Amino acid sequence: MFETRRKQYLNQVENGSVSLFFAGSAPQKSADQSYPFHVNRQFFYLSGITQPQAVLMLVKGENDQAAYLFVEKQDPVKALWDGPVITFEKAAETSGIEVACVRDITTLKMFLHQLLSTTRKAVHGPIGSLYLDLERQSPDAPKTEAGRFCDMVHDTYPFLDIKASHGIMARLRMVKDDIEVDKIKDAIALTRKGLDAVVKSLKPGQYEYEAQAAYTHVLNLHRKNPAFDIIAASGKNATVLHYGDNKDKMKKEDLLLLDLGVEVDGYHSDITRVYPVSGRFTKRQKDIYEVVLAANKKTIAWLKAGVTLKEFNDYGKAILIEGAKKLGLITSDEEINKVYYHSLGHYLGLDVHDVGDHSLPIPAGAVITVEPGLYVADEGIGIRIEDDVLVTKDGAVNLSAGLVKEIDEIEALFR
Repeated sequence: MFETRRKQYLNQVENGSVSLFFAGSAPQKSADQSYPFHVNRQFFYLSGITQPQAVLMLVKGENDQAAYLFVEKQDPVKALWDGPVITFEKAAETSGIEVACVRDITTLKMFLHQLLSTTRKAVHGPIGSLYLDLERQSPDAPKTEAGRFCDMVHDTYPFLDIKASHGIMARLRMVKDDIEVDKIKDAIALTRKGLDAVVKSLKPGQYEYEAQAAYTHVLNLHRKNPAFDIIAASGKNATVLHYGDNKDKMKKEDLLLLDLGVEVDGYHSDITRVYPVSGRFTKRQKDIYEVVLAANKKTIAWLKAGVTLKEFNDYGKAILIEGAKKLGLITSDEEINKVYYHSLGHYLGLDVHDVGDHSLPIPAGAVITVEPGLYVADEGIGIRIEDDVLVTKDGAVNLSAGLVKEIDEIEALFR
């Protein structure tokens, strides 16, 4: 699997090039404490390795291709504190890279120097380009390990042409293989179990954090982590898209919006469901909910490969506009931004908001969320219905269809 992905990547880069992908390391929190480590997704996608302080090197010579993996060497003393690191043999087995090409991370710079040598015959012929993933959240964000390595390369090898690998990787990761889809399905299945636990315990007077706890308890029993910070937003709180305090007491007349997911072997679910705290929707809540549900269901039925993200967003938004007008929430199309202020969905995979080339049509094999919503702060109502959908050339398959969303089905859960 990983070997196939590496070949697909190398088919997209120039001859005479080296590509480096860094696993990363846990950032410092304070003093000798660090934040939890999460492996770089590009590195994992191409290697399957999840430990920090590792680097994948892909070489495309004029007539050959090669993969090298650099990991930490076993340190018996450090192992007493942190446990053993992956062995060279296990790294080779996991990644599909020959064990002879798995090396000590401390030899990376010297090995690169040998590859780039201009004074003697280089191992893979002349190398003129270095591909790095230099993508950052913003220009002011701290430099990544790849960014810091780039600075060193500029000084040491000024003849090298630095190229970006992010776009290539984004396009590759847009299309999921069967193994990836199965991981997302597994994440959705566990999300369903967690939501079932929430519904069983939900009642007026409960706090939002208690609903969150019911969900995370199920994940803990399966040794899995949430895909992102859980949103358990009742009443007016549900009109704040990334509400995360989860601290308020839920009233009988409230709706509870739950936006949550699970990570399974690096892949994620991202689901939103809305439940009446009392077990029954009011007439007004039903009316607004039905508009959002129609946008969700109609968009999934319409969606297929070849649709652009703009067309996708416009289609769902038009349904919300029509429904919001009928409900008296808005009087013109332009006013929709008052009650709907996010896009209709995003790619899903190794990242919750997964990478992809947004200039390209949605391809067959992509997994995308469909999550229309309406938010009426004055009435204390926020509704979003989010499903995870596999796009095919003939249509779309709702991977989360087993999580009920019809009003009568939801109310039946509380009986």
